[in-house]
Amino acid sequence: MNKKIAVIEGDGIGPEVTRQSIKVLDAIAAQYGHQFEYTYCLMGADAIDKTGNPLPDETITTCLNSDAILFGAIGHPKYDNDPTAKVRPEQGLLKLRKSLQLYANIRPVSTYASLHHLSPLKSKILEGADFIIFRELTGGIYFGKKESNAEQTFALDECTYTREEIERIAHLAFHFAEKPGRKKKLTLVDKANVLETSRLWRKVVQEIAAQYPDVTVEYMFVDNAAMQIIQNPRQFDVILTENMFGDIISDEASVLSGSLGLLPSASVGTNGKVALFEPIHGSYPQAAGKDIANPIGSILSAAMMLDFLSMPEEAGMVRDAVNWTLMNSFVTKDIDPVNFYFTSTIGELICDFVSGKVSGSVNSQNIELRKSTII
Repeated sequence: MNKKIAVIEGDGIGPEVTRQSIKVLDAIAAQYGHQFEYTYCLMGADAIDKTGNPLPDETITTCLNSDAILFGAIGHPKYDNDPTAKVRPEQGLLKLRKSLQLYANIRPVSTYASLHHLSPLKSKILEGADFIIFRELTGGIYFGKKESNAEQTFALDECTYTREEIERIAHLAFHFAEKPGRKKKLTLVDKANVLETSRLWRKVVQEIAAQYPDVTVEYMFVDNAAMQIIQNPRQFDVILTENMFGDIISDEASVLSGSLGLLPSASVGTNGKVALFEPIHGSYPQAAGKDIANPIGSILSAAMMLDFLSMPEEAGMVRDAVNWTLMNSFVTKDIDPVNFYFTSTIGELICDFVSGKVSGSVNSQNIELRKSTII
């Protein structure tokens, strides 16, 4: 099978983690007889530095002509620390989502028994936690009207939603909740006691729910949901929510797995032909170029991409390889700051598993030369 993949490495640790995903995809291609054709594109601070534009037109064209998009991260301190900057890296990502109509961000949240000790939560709370967040991605306050006065004493961010925007992601979330292996439960997270947009969300979801009689629906205010994710994460199956709420609670949910660097995501569009896959972490510029960033979120995003490209067996192989590394304590510095492995080493180990060079238990001394240990 031949597929065209647009690659946007982005800023900070984006290039480093994305390169590991490319290595894993190449290992998958060799093992299963596929061919992946990569086209590298600019976006974010890197694009601003090189072209003055956070999202060049060439990038949009390439993405539209590709089967999928693999993305790293964007952001740079020189823009984060300058509130007066007129051109910002994040504008590129927002524009790309809008241009490709990537209206749904899908973020699976699962836990690993070998990493329970890293979470601030007790193991008995984490056991069995496995849910997925469907975040609306092209509407809401991030895309609403924005105003401020010259004196900087007033600012406005408008939040708007239409019935159509809510319906399309609600149907997607309900369909997923019906899948075999799910608990057939959907939780709408909103703030309907205060916000008109949330009241519209609740009204539309209540109407749509009648079309999915096998799915149990519950409604939860976002402040309560933020607490419940920590107190009892096992109660959730599919969480459906608007743009800003989804942004916040999905980052909060990362503490369940033990590291923000472990979580993948997919953004899908209206035509179903192009989707973007990215780890949920930011650009983490402090770690850039040090070979210490966690590539697992990016590699699992590549696994989600393989699912999207109708390669479920290949996706399963990547996830098995990731599980193998974590079970054998082959982890990066964010997980174990004393005995850790380099970003590139984790990528190589996962490739070795995919290629059949390693399986089951392994003697860690065999890869001591690829390990970084702080004495």
